[in-house]
Amino acid sequence: MAQPIPLLAVRGSDGTSLLSGPSCEPLASFNRDARPSRCVTFSPDGSLFGWCNGHSVSVVRCADGSLLSTFDLPKTSVLKISPQNTVLATWQPYSKAQDSAQGEPNLQLWDAQSGQLLKALYQKKMESWCPSWSADEQIAVRSVNNELHFYENNDFNTIANKLHMQKVSDFTLSPGGAPSKVCVYVPGSKGAPSFVRLYQYPQLGGPGAALANKSFFKADRVSMTWNNKASAVLVTASTEVDKSGASYYGEQTLHFLSVSGETALVQLQKNGPIYDVSWSPSSSEFCVVYGFMPAKATVYNLKCDPLFDFGTGPRNAAYYSPQGHILILAGFGNLRGQMEVWDVKKYKQVSKPQAPDATHFSWCPDGEHVITSTCSPRLRVGNRFQVWHYGGAVVHKQEVAAGTELWEVRWQNLPPGSFPQRAVRHLPPAERARLHEEEPAQNLRPGDKSLSKAALKNQKKRENKKAAKQEVKTDPPSDPAPVSNNQSEPSIGETETDKKIKNLKKKLKAIEELKEQQTSGKVLQKNQLEKLQKEDQLLQELQELQISL
Repeated sequence: MAQPIPLLAVRGSDGTSLLSGPSCEPLASFNRDARPSRCVTFSPDGSLFGWCNGHSVSVVRCADGSLLSTFDLPKTSVLKISPQNTVLATWQPYSKAQDSAQGEPNLQLWDAQSGQLLKALYQKKMESWCPSWSADEQIAVRSVNNELHFYENNDFNTIANKLHMQKVSDFTLSPGGAPSKVCVYVPGSKGAPSFVRLYQYPQLGGPGAALANKSFFKADRVSMTWNNKASAVLVTASTEVDKSGASYYGEQTLHFLSVSGETALVQLQKNGPIYDVSWSPSSSEFCVVYGFMPAKATVYNLKCDPLFDFGTGPRNAAYYSPQGHILILAGFGNLRGQMEVWDVKKYKQVSKPQAPDATHFSWCPDGEHVITSTCSPRLRVGNRFQVWHYGGAVVHKQEVAAGTELWEVRWQNLPPGSFPQRAVRHLPPAERARLHEEEPAQNLRPGDKSLSKAALKNQKKRENKKAAKQEVKTDPPSDPAPVSNNQSEPSIGETETDKKIKNLKKKLKAIEELKEQQTSGKVLQKNQLEKLQKEDQLLQELQELQISL
């Protein structure tokens, strides 16, 4: 059976396009819409594509570009298609009509096939605007006035069940079908702690109904992430302000809950913010990026034991491939766009490309390619997107025309298993200069000492250094050597080239520290800025010296 070719939706000020595959050829069956669109979406299975251009909402079949339905909804801001392609949900900003105290319903649920209106509802805030469906569409959930309303089989005229507590602030429905579970967050008040609870539908009330419960005090908001098998949830609890004054990110803690009742606080090995939490598609492990820069990245198992430590580096995000065989650690936003590509099975680094100024990253469903883009309004200059092979090669690069803006790029969703997991190809390692003394990666599995070459090398260095110190302690004191006015001679075994390399690394480390200070908002002096400008020159000198060894 031939594998599908993933599509790429491109939305910008010059209109909406559908491109074909990593080569990004225009899709012949899709008539490009030259009018700027406010939103685009693929159905969860990728068979349908919808967009709103400020005049109407259109839904087409991706297979042949044929029109499925169109709706006269010019003010639509966001839209979504249900998992079985049954319902199209559209939302427009809420406004009160002059002749109506309540205003017009602004959340519409449509029959995606016939275009018939199923239900019109009020939804004032854009946040959590859309109902959440189970994969089989047996239930759908909405948050209404701090309680959850459950609907069955897309009958939105009847509330089949409710979950009411003090004030349910947020929720997330489990992926997959029955039995569906829901994770709810209730913020603390009047000295009471915040808490997160897991329920399995339809058992939502009474003593013992909760599958798991986790309470904590430090939380202004939470983010909750299910694994693919719906067996566990990770909850990142955040405060707006760090009362210790150590971080302007506030404080974060990471909590683990399983549907079998186990809960735990994930013990992180470095102080500082939690930038990202990502489940492996296998559902058996997760990666956390955390700590003051340079940030740590660690993989944990379902017992919250660390399995592998990637050391430290300039990163703030983690992205597993759809097949789970590759993990990319990246530093976007105020970092330089470095991507570390890791083979998850061998925990070996594959490549280290850079995508400066990237505002978006996502995996192609084929598990072989990724896309990075620089989009407006985050950055209004240099708008472009690039498709990369995970080995570091740029497959396609597209700059937007002068006077236009790129707003969004989005891969087509495809069902799991559409692309098999392929063996990771390891390219010959390039000569890389270490910009500063980052912690090396290391395997943390109990009893498994299969460290990477870099980790073994660093471990050997530490052991040799320790042995040298022991020798100094045991040797009898000798007469002091005469002091010379000239520059000290290289130590035994250290060549002049080694000494130059050491000095260059010291200068590059100082430059990295200056860049971190600049990133945190510190204003640098003129002489410090001049040092930053010498970085490329020093890197080149360092590489030349290392090659000469």
